[in-house]
Amino acid sequence: MNPGIPRLSRLSGELGRSRGSGGSLALRAGGAAALCGALLLLAGCSGPASGSSAPQQPATAPAPTVSGELQDSYQRVVGDVLPSVVEISAGDALGSGVIYDEEGHIVTNAHVVGDAKEFEVVLATGGEAIPARLVFAYQKQDLAVIRLTELPNRLHPATFGDSRAVEVGQIVLAMGNPLGLNSSVTQGIVSAVGRSVSEGEGEATLGDMVQTSADINPGNSGGALVNLSSQVIGIPTLAARNPQMGGDQAPGIGFAIPAATVTFLADQMIENGRVTESGRAVLGVTVRTVLGDGFEPAGAAIAEITEDGPAASAGLRPGDVITALAGEPVTDVVSLAEALAGQRPNQETEVEYLRNEERHTAQVTLGEASA
Repeated sequence: MNPGIPRLSRLSGELGRSRGSGGSLALRAGGAAALCGALLLLAGCSGPASGSSAPQQPATAPAPTVSGELQDSYQRVVGDVLPSVVEISAGDALGSGVIYDEEGHIVTNAHVVGDAKEFEVVLATGGEAIPARLVFAYQKQDLAVIRLTELPNRLHPATFGDSRAVEVGQIVLAMGNPLGLNSSVTQGIVSAVGRSVSEGEGEATLGDMVQTSADINPGNSGGALVNLSSQVIGIPTLAARNPQMGGDQAPGIGFAIPAATVTFLADQMIENGRVTESGRAVLGVTVRTVLGDGFEPAGAAIAEITEDGPAASAGLRPGDVITALAGEPVTDVVSLAEALAGQRPNQETEVEYLRNEERHTAQVTLGEASA
């Protein structure tokens, strides 16, 4: 996890059924890039509705040299990718999705599908709504796959790029159905990579997110964040709102699940009907937040520890207070989850902790969370 990674905490009573149109999430931030007092909103649903994995290619696009070439590039990318972006109706809520393969699988956000099992999908190319059914929704990474039950004559699967090659400053387009305005496109740049964002204590923590300045509005969730090589590099999921501006959207702060995570999980859902490997790192502990001087959060105390788990094998024990992981400060339960979200299973990581008010460090080989 990088310095300045935003943290999300759920605001009670403000999230809709599908965590979409009315849902606000409080944003806290630390470090040099602090975004104090902002709110994050799941970009999800805008309200009442009006087989084989996708190919992967390097996510490097040639940089246009003049404004005319840039415009031509935008128009080419829109023509290439927009036919792959669909509108999903889940009950009384609306969101976006991306056609994943020719068998009719579509990837979207778990908060877009909510608790629904059946959906109506409208292709960007028009026509009547097509029925679809849920394959699997993986809440821990806010990702879901649905499948069309009736295949049209021709589908236009997207090409997923290598999100690990994405660089800050790269031009991107966001495609989806914001506020029910189907087949809409916004543009921006990649603002940061490797962000970890949390919806709050006890809620999902999403790791390795791509931050973008492209506008992400309600209804964009599950759509496509695309580079100028016509490759999907992420699935837009979160947008920022600022309570100091009356809850208006804070422009230029959006987050997308990276393509590498999308393909890793979607392939499992399609093949197995569920996620079998989470790819998420764990310490093997149950923790609680402890307070320090001034009643400020001061660490994550180990309440329970998994026998023979990563932390226990490294010598940690109940009562120890974790204060840092992989060089990232840990002040509470949420910040520990965020730090872990930036790590990988089987990775050796330094953990700093207090035992009887004395500082210690341990090298921990992280485990993998159950799916």
